[in-house]
Amino acid sequence: MCGMASAESTQASVHEREPVRPTKEDEVAAAGSELIGGPLGRRALLGSSWWTPVRVIALVAIGMFALGLVQKAPCYNGAWFFGASSQYTHACYSDIPHLYQGRGFADGLVPYFDRLPGDMQYLEYPVLTGVFMEVASWLTPGSGTIQYQEQWYWMVNAGMLMVCAAVIVVCVTRTHARRPWDGLLVALAPAAALTATINWDLLAVALTAAAMLMWSRGRSLAFGVLLGLATAAKLYPFLLLGPLMVLCWRAGRWREFGKALGGAIVAWAVVNGPVMLFAYEGWSKFYTFSQERGVDFGSFWLIMAQNSDDPLSTDTVNTLATLLMLVCCAAVAALALTTPRRPRFAQLAFLIVAAFILTNKVYSPQYVLWLVPLAALARPKWRDFLIWQACEVAYFLGIWLYLAYTTSGDAHKGLPTDGYHWAIGLHLLGTLYLCVMVVRDIFMPDRDPVRRSGDDDPSGGVLDRAEDVFVLGPAARPRRHVVDARFDGPPVEWGKPGTTGGSL
Repeated sequence: MCGMASAESTQASVHEREPVRPTKEDEVAAAGSELIGGPLGRRALLGSSWWTPVRVIALVAIGMFALGLVQKAPCYNGAWFFGASSQYTHACYSDIPHLYQGRGFADGLVPYFDRLPGDMQYLEYPVLTGVFMEVASWLTPGSGTIQYQEQWYWMVNAGMLMVCAAVIVVCVTRTHARRPWDGLLVALAPAAALTATINWDLLAVALTAAAMLMWSRGRSLAFGVLLGLATAAKLYPFLLLGPLMVLCWRAGRWREFGKALGGAIVAWAVVNGPVMLFAYEGWSKFYTFSQERGVDFGSFWLIMAQNSDDPLSTDTVNTLATLLMLVCCAAVAALALTTPRRPRFAQLAFLIVAAFILTNKVYSPQYVLWLVPLAALARPKWRDFLIWQACEVAYFLGIWLYLAYTTSGDAHKGLPTDGYHWAIGLHLLGTLYLCVMVVRDIFMPDRDPVRRSGDDDPSGGVLDRAEDVFVLGPAARPRRHVVDARFDGPPVEWGKPGTTGGSL
């Protein structure tokens, strides 16, 4: 009997370590796999050849990135340089070539230290992004026409950003060890391919994805350092510290959170400190520009402003947007502390960044890159991911057609204002839809693809299978499990503190 029990335990342990096959649990993934020979079989030798999941996914990501470069070809061949609206009608606009000269890189000016000619007196990007832009300018030939130099500058940046894209998919693939194929969601995301070289956001996204991987491995200090660097490249990554704090509060993991917070502060200060000290006016431009910037593209604030005879002032919008964001932060904190089962870190990270995007006064099309890796970790379900991506692709086309309309004079080629408002609405609804799906998974773990496969919080690091020490409301009186009557999958057990919290 004892030998038999031991064998069963060993068998169960081996079964728990098996990778999850998305073609077995996701009908959309199974249907899509027919293009390459059908669903993965039970006896497939995963990882037994050079073609491991992480390598396959990285190559797919590079291929999709290359397709995104091809999509920019009409602009590279002339639309960036000739004609006011052709870069919009071809939907291939990018900030990168325009800012090579517009922000002084063509003239050898040093970001933050040298004043720029024109209305923008200093570079309006965070310091680490400024360093990235400057390094790319060093690799750009200083001879030839300005068009030739801008083409080179875009290509150099594209090469550096491709490395960032590869880092992102590798990190996402490795974060959930038993679900490597979820990285294909990131690699194949159409909106990501279309927006990858509009701006420099992939740098911050790559650092954030690397930080998430470090946290999943229990390396809280490395997580903090990488998140601090990500915040030095773009503002949004610091938002992840909020959900992490309340999750660590619930699990009593204050030591690990303290190391993460300390690492983030030190890393951010090391990058920003010298520039802040010796070129404060240039360093602060990013923050003052963000504060003074009026209502802009992609936000519901723009719809309100363009349909009002007396639009709200910038100060009023700043105040209201901040209040809305604080309400969303409170809601995320309530989810973390009151739900019967502690939410996964990736779920709350996605929700807090999505809340920032939804309430902000501007939504540039490349901001979708912030959410793609988090969405793949929070809700690895192909149907919902593709619905959201379809909405984002529609918005991508909508903003360029709207700009084509506004820059084509009396010809009015493109999408009028009312049509653009519908495109904004699609973006907002698509993001809200994915948020609703994630919140439903939090309340009904039986619906969560990650927990249905037997895991608790694989991206949670020290939070994975941790015992709760501080809970509020219903969490203090946990039910054994909640099952949606319409769902025919196996129930996910609440379990006891310190157990795996799931059934296979």
